[in-house]
Amino acid sequence: MLERLSEKIEQSVHKLRGRNKITEINVAEALKDIRRALVDADVNFKTAKNFVAKVKDKAMGENVITSLKPDQVIVKIVRDELAHLMGSETVNLDFKQKPSVVLIAGLQGSGKTTFTSKLALHVSKKQNKKVLLAACDVYRPAAIDQLKVMGQKVGVDVYTEEGNQNPIDIANNAKKKAKEENYQVLIIDTAGRLAIDTQMMNEVQSIHQSLKPESTLFVVDAMTGQDAVNTAKVFNDYLDFTGVVLTKMDGDARGGAALSIKETVGKPILFVSNGEKPENLDVFHPSRMADRILGMGDMVSFVERAQEQFDEKVAKRMNKRLAKNQFDFEDFLENIHQMKKMGSMKDIMGMIPGMNKVSQSMDVDDDAFKGIEAIIYSMTPYERRNPNALNVSRKARIAKGSGTNVDEVNKLLKQYEQMRKMMKMINKGGMKQFGSLLGGLKGGMPKI
Repeated sequence: MLERLSEKIEQSVHKLRGRNKITEINVAEALKDIRRALVDADVNFKTAKNFVAKVKDKAMGENVITSLKPDQVIVKIVRDELAHLMGSETVNLDFKQKPSVVLIAGLQGSGKTTFTSKLALHVSKKQNKKVLLAACDVYRPAAIDQLKVMGQKVGVDVYTEEGNQNPIDIANNAKKKAKEENYQVLIIDTAGRLAIDTQMMNEVQSIHQSLKPESTLFVVDAMTGQDAVNTAKVFNDYLDFTGVVLTKMDGDARGGAALSIKETVGKPILFVSNGEKPENLDVFHPSRMADRILGMGDMVSFVERAQEQFDEKVAKRMNKRLAKNQFDFEDFLENIHQMKKMGSMKDIMGMIPGMNKVSQSMDVDDDAFKGIEAIIYSMTPYERRNPNALNVSRKARIAKGSGTNVDEVNKLLKQYEQMRKMMKMINKGGMKQFGSLLGGLKGGMPKI
């Protein structure tokens, strides 16, 4: 998401490099390209125009500090304005009522039900709340069964009423159950439609008026771009929702919704959703997203995600083995499993400063891990623990067993050796060497 926008903004700012001072002419030249980049990213034209005007006003009134160059000053101003455009402050859900009711609304196909289960996991795991889900989508085939399966997957109870076609009654009965059984948060999954219509809006408005939820979240597919903003306006007129959730952010989203929705609708983005896994949900931080757009990475989110997903016992055991220089393919496989829990590789690399370009040039996707795992699983336990024992005949057998070839096995062995060195450097605190080693991984994962 936003890769093309990042690249175009960087190209625009590059025009200021080598200049001794900021002038109206060179700033206008760079900002013209930035405005075009924003419009290409499906940002509302008026929003893009106002954004560029604000950056220009601040740039022309800025005295360039001796230690800073014009391009650095513009990057800082653009970064601050991007953060402001997306809301400046991080907004969190409040849970003051008992039970606290959260109403989920949106069009069909926006990822609403999937998000509902992700939010349930987020609230129960990170905020230690007892959560109940209510299945109020009585129209879409298998919607109730889908929520049941997802609820079971994330360890959260789901309230359903088989045969009842009245979502208002189901929602109120779920609230009654939540009160009686001391659930702290009730999340209501409502029905979506393929397009906005009066019947749909009246129904969700009736549920809203009956329940009086503490929070109402509008879920929208980020890939719909400016249409997402227009749909949000209509929903807000009916529901006056609390905030927005952007889903499918790992798809080919140009970013217009993320950059326009706060400015246009006046409501903050609360969450962004990537992928189908229950864990793939992030609180939206405007300043961090601005940093990522400008290729600065997001190390705070990277560390937070690592802390959430990495097993402390596994990490301690790994550190002991690294200290003894015993890192083998069993450990390599364990690292892959831990990394996969954190999300897609491109998303992870986008959080590391300077790695955004590398991730675009590398052939790294989730399927690449399957080939690596196939090769390692084709090794005997002895071979995994003793990589040096892999001679020509053993490599040929492993390649045949994994459906690959010897060249790909050799490539993996080379990457294993790089990772072994990298892990050893991290263990010793050699982060500068770690950074240079990441550049050596540009060959990518073997694509099987």
